[in-house]
Amino acid sequence: MTTAITPSFTSRLPNVGTTIFTVMSALAAEHKAVNLGQGFPDFACDPKLVDAVTSAMQAGHNQYPPMTGVPALRQAVSAKIAGLHGKIYQPDSEITITAGATQAIITAILAIVHPGDEVIVLEPCYDSYVPNIELAGGVVVRVPLTPGTFRPDFAKISAAITSKTRAILINTPHNPSATVWSRSEMLALQNLLAPTNILLISDEVYEHMVFDGQPHESASRFPGLAARAFVVSSFGKTFHVTGWKVGTVVAPAALTAEFRKVHQFNVFTVNTPVQHALAAYLGDPAPYVNLPAFYSAKRDLFRAGLASTRFKLLPSQGSYFQCVDISEVSDLNEADFCQWLTREVGVAAIPLSAFYGNGFDQRVVRFCFAKKDETLELALERLKKL
Repeated sequence: MTTAITPSFTSRLPNVGTTIFTVMSALAAEHKAVNLGQGFPDFACDPKLVDAVTSAMQAGHNQYPPMTGVPALRQAVSAKIAGLHGKIYQPDSEITITAGATQAIITAILAIVHPGDEVIVLEPCYDSYVPNIELAGGVVVRVPLTPGTFRPDFAKISAAITSKTRAILINTPHNPSATVWSRSEMLALQNLLAPTNILLISDEVYEHMVFDGQPHESASRFPGLAARAFVVSSFGKTFHVTGWKVGTVVAPAALTAEFRKVHQFNVFTVNTPVQHALAAYLGDPAPYVNLPAFYSAKRDLFRAGLASTRFKLLPSQGSYFQCVDISEVSDLNEADFCQWLTREVGVAAIPLSAFYGNGFDQRVVRFCFAKKDETLELALERLKKL
């Protein structure tokens, strides 16, 4: 009898294993811990949005939509950006509906990065960026954000630029640090890139979670950035429906044309009834206009509870994350502390070292406060024992 053997092959991503989010969520489930690790809400979305999806299905919107996205949704996105940021993107040639922001980012990278091209990432960074660049054959150039404050260091960014630099990836509001780029920082980036042909991928999935009366300084607001940028957004993050995996990319027509060449062959289209529902739902701006107040209340509840612990709270300017310094709580490194916290205290967090290529450990971990108040209060009750 012949033994069947699976042929061996060389991995495209030899250094990639299971993500820290999957690992910590599994550990949280095993130990019945409060999962403040992975970034998703544990509360329901607006029932009106679910009703809108049901209505779209019942209306027969169940077949392939246009590859670029349902026209009504692209028009609604155009109107929303114009109202918020004063930039008009043409629905037909500059807006594409994607299967979430993660797909949007890899599609943009595959569209513009050739083998050997360099792409700058600012660490700590979201875990999909580096594998995306590697799959495109690009060379990852890691530039650290300033430790402690996580603000961009433009001298270091400038020093990293070479004749091979194809693009730079930025993320504001920032995951994992909850830092929000200021207008002066966006202008500094615009000035730095002005004499170059470097493209920009601006990950803005937490755009509607900016606190304390500060604006979200989208790349769309700055002509010198908008002209070279793919701006990525997420309906899943904004409307508490992360499992729906629907996002958008807006970019100048020439960039959008290249983006769509890849988009049509990796997903082609995105969930039809959900697109129709989102188009209808966007008719009322209140859900995203009121989102900063909604999440800042949760942030303030969580921060007030943590104030009685030995954690040192870092600023949380945006997103739905709160980072804390663990130096006065434990001598463990970040990863071991998160494992211990999940097993022994019953609360899951994420080590910031997981967002660095070299595992840089600065004794900081990240909590997610996109949870019901009772979930946060249960976590705080446990954390106050520290």
